[in-house]
Amino acid sequence: MTRPRITIIGSALSGNKGASAMLESAIQTLDARLGEVDFTLLSMYPDEDRAQNHYPNLEVVPADPFRLGVIINSLALAHRVLPFARPLLRRSAAVRALADSDVLLDQGGITFTDGREKFLLYNVASILPALNLHTPVFKCAQAVGPFKNPINRIVSKIFLPKAHTLVTRGRITHEHAVGLGLENLVAGADYAFSLEMDGTEADSVRPLVDLDFFESGDVVGVCPSVVLQKKVDAREGDYVGQMVSFIERLRTAGKKVLLVPHSVRTGTDKTHNNDLPLCTEINARLAPGDDLLFIDRELSSQQLRYLIGRCSLFVASRFHAMVSSLAMAVPTVVIGWSHKYREVLEMFELEEWAFGHDQLTPDHLWTTFEKLSAQRGDVQEKLDRHLPEVKRNSVAQADLIAQLVRSGSTGSGR
Repeated sequence: MTRPRITIIGSALSGNKGASAMLESAIQTLDARLGEVDFTLLSMYPDEDRAQNHYPNLEVVPADPFRLGVIINSLALAHRVLPFARPLLRRSAAVRALADSDVLLDQGGITFTDGREKFLLYNVASILPALNLHTPVFKCAQAVGPFKNPINRIVSKIFLPKAHTLVTRGRITHEHAVGLGLENLVAGADYAFSLEMDGTEADSVRPLVDLDFFESGDVVGVCPSVVLQKKVDAREGDYVGQMVSFIERLRTAGKKVLLVPHSVRTGTDKTHNNDLPLCTEINARLAPGDDLLFIDRELSSQQLRYLIGRCSLFVASRFHAMVSSLAMAVPTVVIGWSHKYREVLEMFELEEWAFGHDQLTPDHLWTTFEKLSAQRGDVQEKLDRHLPEVKRNSVAQADLIAQLVRSGSTGSGR
């Protein structure tokens, strides 16, 4: 019997640990449902992903934006229209993987949305090769829309209906998608809520991080984001200065602070998917002390989730840092830039604890944090009450993918 084959795009093992959490959640849940599965990751950072790949059934294939948009898409189109050339075209690892796959999982966190038109070509390029190879596209839980921009609306109406399934990541996304007329929708929750830890995280992280830091007193986790920095600084704000001021105010109030980047690329100062340079700058401007712990290296998604779970309260600007704190039932304040933050918090009846970067001021952040701290008990009760349902909605997409793979009518090119 042929082993199931699944290709994944839009996620990674390196860099953004939210992408890693989605990828590893898929591997965990689908291995459990389908037995031995051969996975292929179409990777934007293949060398970094290979270095961190500890899954024997995961193949990492290069698919940087140029290679994906020009080479892989051209070869996939040729495979469709030139049947006689298919043996030659299948020498491409990406084309071969897609043609042989039962399904392509698109794990882009936010796609086909107004204000991000510069990513629209990549959103299309990510799924078009599979469509040309007659491999069904399953868009894992993600944010899409709104669709008011004419270009985004036209492109979305062409390509989103071609996906076999689009899992919407919250109420707002679902309403945007319904408004576009899509019928291939399933309401779900972010795949990263399905990530399971294996119980070894404390032992694996102990040589790297002083875990005694968490043994006494309230620890407030702070996760900055270079995406937020660019948006705040673009309106002549001072994101670094505001984060420094907030952290020092926490320390003056007797709180310990965990400063943690949730998106790190080792060995580079480039800031795309890399908050470490930002966090290093923030840390350099803070007074040293035993009440501050800075994570100055790349950790795994499970290790980060473990550390976030040790916090008493959390302040997140990275989306999947928020998902990890919610998954660990840690009361959280969120500073965001899109509807994708609020719609996830709505699942917990906690949307009031999110505000946009345009509202970020030292006083507003501090006032919101103080309110959260004062209402910690009520927030904790909502987290504990809603988390099981959110996790069920997250893992339900694994059942849908497994059903699609088992159906035998997926139309893959095998």
